[in-house]
Amino acid sequence: MRTKASSAAAVAILAASTVTSLGKTSSGSINGRVTYEGTPAKQMPIDMSKEPSCAKQHSAPLMTETVVAGPENALVNVVVFISAGAPDESSAPAQAAVITQRGCQYLPHVVPMLVNQELQVVNDDQTSHNIHPLAKVNREWNKSQPPGTPPFSEKFDKAEFIPVKCNIHPWMHSTFAVLKNSHYSVSGEEGHFTLPNLPPGKYTVTAWHESYGAQTFEVTIVENEAQTVNFVFKAKPY
Repeated sequence: MRTKASSAAAVAILAASTVTSLGKTSSGSINGRVTYEGTPAKQMPIDMSKEPSCAKQHSAPLMTETVVAGPENALVNVVVFISAGAPDESSAPAQAAVITQRGCQYLPHVVPMLVNQELQVVNDDQTSHNIHPLAKVNREWNKSQPPGTPPFSEKFDKAEFIPVKCNIHPWMHSTFAVLKNSHYSVSGEEGHFTLPNLPPGKYTVTAWHESYGAQTFEVTIVENEAQTVNFVFKAKPY
């Protein structure tokens, strides 16, 4: 009797394991690199002489960041994201996105976040700043932040790429990339990006750059597949 019971239990465990295995979906990924062809606009040095407390934080003059190039024609600060095929996030992450004003510069230059995710704004400088997102579909706001004051928080309830400026220091610029899902990446110094944990399906992948606009690719992912997608933007020397 014990043998029959043991056999029945083993069959039950095997059946449960089989159901679990059949119900499990193996995810894939999209990886690639963002580059440019042509001649990018020359970035200019920023004169911070009127803000010596900021100027001394930079060993060399800070350059404008409208187009940031890396080795082998890499294009930096490109937001690559799933623009169709993935469901919108039902809730925002608990962790806040952060933008820091340091050395009279917005860090990072591109701040990705989800709709309704908390954005924390930090002033690490010894001078006053203001942060002015030029939103079109979200609420536009403009807040000053004196030195030594605590961070403040804001949220955006619609997807949008929002240019940001400081009305006190006109060279300070950033972009808030407010997105609908967490499948996004920002290209770094080498131009690489990765979008992991994608269930099998058909997706539209979009790459957005503040000067060169957007490009899209249609990609179909099957189980455990790693697809490669490379974006090439045409650079303009002005």
